[in-house]
Amino acid sequence: MVKGANDLLKPAHVDAAADLLKTVDCIVLQFEIPLETVYYCVSFARKNGIRCIVNPAPAQPIDMNALAGLDYFVPNESEAETITGVPVRNVEDAKKCAEKLLSEGVQRVILTLGANGSLLAGREGMEHIPAFRVKAIDSTGAGDAFIGSFAVFLGEGSPEREAVRRANLYAGLSTTGVGTQKSFYDRGRYDVEWAAQGQS
Repeated sequence: MVKGANDLLKPAHVDAAADLLKTVDCIVLQFEIPLETVYYCVSFARKNGIRCIVNPAPAQPIDMNALAGLDYFVPNESEAETITGVPVRNVEDAKKCAEKLLSEGVQRVILTLGANGSLLAGREGMEHIPAFRVKAIDSTGAGDAFIGSFAVFLGEGSPEREAVRRANLYAGLSTTGVGTQKSFYDRGRYDVEWAAQGQS
């Protein structure tokens, strides 16, 4: 992977964009920019009451204290295992892993589990939210599809659990085509599928 300009994104750029960032509903971060910038942006979001979602990809050792108060930490199984050392092979493993992450100070953990759906975890409890049945061809980009759509659904006012269910479907549908962005459903196609599958 050649990160190029991503490596040059620094906390000073967050400050330079502060006025614009203060108008957004949600900030989504990955680890394809320097960790110092991720940590700084999480702190900025918390100070300004902006919802913040962190996807720890590509996975690497991190200072969880720097993410204290984060709204949503959204790893997949392998990312969660890299960060916590807790293997994630099934839903019960995912619960143990999420418990460890919550103990580090994040508000919510959503562990994406591929064909097993996802686990929504907070201090008040955990819920396994099953995947929708699709004919998967290529799972590349499914995590990005989940996180991006989850942020959109929350921003549109969907309750948290429904936003996770909706994102499960969107991510699942993304695996029915080959590639990443070109396999993502547009909103019209997605809404048809949600009307057909999501109301059960």
